[in-house]
Amino acid sequence: MQAETALQSANLPLVTEPRNPGMDLDMQWIRGVQANTSAIERRAATLPGRRTVKKDHQAAWLLRAISCIDLTTLAGDDTADRVRRLCAKGRQPVRADLLDRLGFDALTVGAICVYHEMIGPAVDALKGSGIPVAAVSTGFPAGLSPFALRVAEIGESVKAGAQEIDIVISRRHVLSGDWQALYDEMRLFREACGDAHVKAILATGELGTLRNVARASLVCMMAGADFIKTSTGKESVNATLPVSLVMIRAIRDYCNRTGYRVGYKPAGGISKAKDALVYLSLIKEELGDRWLRPDLFRFGASSLLGDIERQLEHHVTGAYSASWRHAMG
Repeated sequence: MQAETALQSANLPLVTEPRNPGMDLDMQWIRGVQANTSAIERRAATLPGRRTVKKDHQAAWLLRAISCIDLTTLAGDDTADRVRRLCAKGRQPVRADLLDRLGFDALTVGAICVYHEMIGPAVDALKGSGIPVAAVSTGFPAGLSPFALRVAEIGESVKAGAQEIDIVISRRHVLSGDWQALYDEMRLFREACGDAHVKAILATGELGTLRNVARASLVCMMAGADFIKTSTGKESVNATLPVSLVMIRAIRDYCNRTGYRVGYKPAGGISKAKDALVYLSLIKEELGDRWLRPDLFRFGASSLLGDIERQLEHHVTGAYSASWRHAMG
């Protein structure tokens, strides 16, 4: 992949695919889903050890990774000024001199992800950029607030200007095998989102087994999820390669059966450029090049961008810089 082609879709419109409308809950399909844990772990273990892309090709892949980042701040001490600085970084994620040396004059992240209270400052700071605001919702991160309040929260975030809503599912439905309840919940969340895209956060580290992860992925897609996402970033175990492999193959199966492409978002614990390259290679091998675009793939990350920028500076200058030279804001 050359650097020029890597960024052809860096600033895609938010919607370039027909949205997944969902389907009736197919319990026969759900019950037939299995997950061979040992085989999945063996496959995942082969990915980091492979010879990776080098030099100009690596720079191109890293630029593509930047275009797929949901640049995130979800801290209790978030302020409007912090969010505005984050948005400025999202509009100009790589120093202008480095982009110039790489032969590009424009690059943005995929979205800015914040709590509901920070939607207003984010929307104002991103005017004219084409970067959507994503808001976490439905009692994030535990998803245990009253159901009516969770649905209302989605509506308030959409009204405030969020174009993407990251919802958390009720883990108890998965752990108890109540797939109808999970489907009904997700369907109502999708309806509350309206034209805003919905990302279903599975909190995979709390679902017990890879089979549960596969089944929950399919149920959420059947209910109309536009993306399925690994984690809130607040669990003790977040995105992992085995979990990603299971979710990606569920996406592939769903697409093969329905014709609709659903997006994927690994989140939590992805902070190094080399990790981003591994995830991109997994997506390319399992789903194909079409998923290597921000309308179908996102990284949920807060510190990943800084390490990628350091790697790009090393590519341009031959020397690593201090991390503070690429501050997040």
